[in-house]
Amino acid sequence: MTSRALTLLRFALLTTTLILVGLAAAAQSFEAKARAAYVYDQTTGTVLLAKNADDPLPPASMSKLMTLFMAFEAIRDGRLHVTDELLVSQHAMDYQGSSMFLRSGERVKVEDLLRGIIVLSGNDASAVIAEALSPDGTEAGFARLMTDRARQLGMNNSSFANSNGWPAVGHLMSMRDLGILADHIIRDFPTYYPLFSETEFHFDGRVPSNSQNRNPILALGMGADGLKTGHTSEAGYGLVGSAKQGDRRVIFVISGLDSAEARAEESERILNWAFRQFAEKQLLKAGTRLGEAKVWMGEAETVGLTVVEDVRLLVPTFGAADLSAEVVYKSPIEAPIQAGQEMGELIISRPELPEVRIPLVAETDVAEGGFAVRLKTAALVLLRKISPSAAETLSATDG
Repeated sequence: MTSRALTLLRFALLTTTLILVGLAAAAQSFEAKARAAYVYDQTTGTVLLAKNADDPLPPASMSKLMTLFMAFEAIRDGRLHVTDELLVSQHAMDYQGSSMFLRSGERVKVEDLLRGIIVLSGNDASAVIAEALSPDGTEAGFARLMTDRARQLGMNNSSFANSNGWPAVGHLMSMRDLGILADHIIRDFPTYYPLFSETEFHFDGRVPSNSQNRNPILALGMGADGLKTGHTSEAGYGLVGSAKQGDRRVIFVISGLDSAEARAEESERILNWAFRQFAEKQLLKAGTRLGEAKVWMGEAETVGLTVVEDVRLLVPTFGAADLSAEVVYKSPIEAPIQAGQEMGELIISRPELPEVRIPLVAETDVAEGGFAVRLKTAALVLLRKISPSAAETLSATDG
């Protein structure tokens, strides 16, 4: 793992290639029909697919997820309560499209508004929440907060003009940003996430025909439990979806399809591909020694390199090519060294998937060498300057 031509005074970046045999290989390629798509294995943090995923696009009602996220935060922080009754403004009532059919001047519980947004995709309900949480009581003020909060979450391709995705100049989100947002909702708010799996909501007996959740994957029996559909003539048909099978959860975002039927078919295709073409495998156990690194001026000449935790990764389930890995570290490593000290990286390459970098740490302590070690090192350096072959002989024979 080290080169004998490496001088003791030079630190070099060294690599060793390992072959992880028989674990998996190339998954069948997937061609998304959506204009833009993003597929993310939440369990392992693996991006499975990114098609135009960073393009800012009209998100339609999928942007209501940002309003919901900020409402959940407000409830968690005590600024809003599910039992609070919020006033419906004329502005909120005037929204067309998907609606809870709220009336100006009435008061509606936050819990009902949340269900109205999630299940009924109520534009009016989103506006009521927005006005209640806005610093100036306006939906436009809340939209500015949405944009600021999105930046804090790393959603750098999102900007908001309203709370519900009604077509407006500058109201844009990328598919990756919607995936980041869905990930946060699922992880940060497990108490409220089950609301996304509700298939119907009857609010106060109003317009019974508008009581069904439009999410097409909830009824597929594939573990789907969220999140939000979207449609406008400009954006096409889209969906932020999620499903859990066993210990794995997959989040996906699609946009730009030309019909509700195409959206449903694409969603099912993605879930089948994500769950059937990939599997989580244990590649290494914690403490596995992957090699040794040369130690400079230490009581021991080498130190073992190991991983702290079990290495479990998502890998393709079918194919013929093997995974490969490289151990990368700077050598020699100067003593003293503490067990657990980071020494380098294990870089694993997977067909069809991004590479993974895992820290490598020292297996044991290595104390700084005493006088004899320093004397030997000085002799080696001097001999190498005078006669490299003599230094090589001394290094090989001297204990």
